[in-house]
Amino acid sequence: MSSVSLEFARPRHLEATTPPESRGLERDEVRLLVSGGKRFLHHTFRDLPELLTPGDLVIVNESATVPASLPARSTAGEFRLNLCTDYGGGVWLAEPRWDYGVPGPVPLVDGEQVVTGSVRFHPLRTYPRIDRLWFFRAEGDVRRAMFEVGRPIRYGYVTGEYPLRTYQTVFSRVPGSAEMPSAGRPFTARTVEALHARGIGIASIVLHTGVSSLESDPGRADLPPVVPEPFEIPAETAERVNATRRSGHRVIAVGTTVLRALETAWGCGGVAPLRGFTQLVLAPGRVVHAADGLLTGFHDARTSHLALLFAFAGEAAVRRAYDEAARAGYLWHEFGDSHLLWRSAA
Repeated sequence: MSSVSLEFARPRHLEATTPPESRGLERDEVRLLVSGGKRFLHHTFRDLPELLTPGDLVIVNESATVPASLPARSTAGEFRLNLCTDYGGGVWLAEPRWDYGVPGPVPLVDGEQVVTGSVRFHPLRTYPRIDRLWFFRAEGDVRRAMFEVGRPIRYGYVTGEYPLRTYQTVFSRVPGSAEMPSAGRPFTARTVEALHARGIGIASIVLHTGVSSLESDPGRADLPPVVPEPFEIPAETAERVNATRRSGHRVIAVGTTVLRALETAWGCGGVAPLRGFTQLVLAPGRVVHAADGLLTGFHDARTSHLALLFAFAGEAAVRRAYDEAARAGYLWHEFGDSHLLWRSAA
């Protein structure tokens, strides 16, 4: 899909540059736009339980964020090494970038070493069609290095550094995401309790996210490929999704990570338990089966996240919703506001 077809106008001042807590808000006090077709409702996230129906099922991602941005040095100088995905056997995918707000590519040569803490990374090759992303062979304890010298990955629009707990959700349980599965961030214990009290179920999957910085490169005419990300759908979650659908109730995916995992495991009229890696791209022309609602943030132009929304609810409906969000001053990015998108008017 052409990245040009994923353009839209969004005022720059609508970037969330700090967490809502720094703006005097609780996590569940961010704004929530509800959209379906041509209908829009404006709420706060705390209202979510009242917007769902008893018997609905919310699917969340239990992946926890790791401090994946490491200070590094090589013959090219000093830079950040943003770890993306662990493929096992000491092989990692990572993005060398000059700084939080300054991308690469960082020039690397065969035979050199990238040193960060006590770990040495040996560049192997760039990822196909993504020159800023490298495969590395690591010598040393990478996860120990992350927690000794690493910081959460952040980008230039975020002002200041924040501790790792800022990048965790109430559901964070299994460490592995390079970047926060941010759709779940506005949930709080009281939100979860209110959902249960209203008879709305919560089930979980795990998908460890990689880096997202590569997606919105204005110099590309096409979207870069999606790198394989590890995921797992437990048998209990698959059974609950299928039972909810059979009963006529709705399944709500919390985040594009959850929707991609569910769709990867879709087949023969239902979701199957599955574990592995997914490179699934959801874009216009592909039917989405496993969810009726998608709870997510607001995504940048020229990204696969936006293409996924187009596949889920139709380009026209998403563009109307984004126009409404911009008009009403909703905030973008991981510390911004939320969007509950229905495939048809709720």
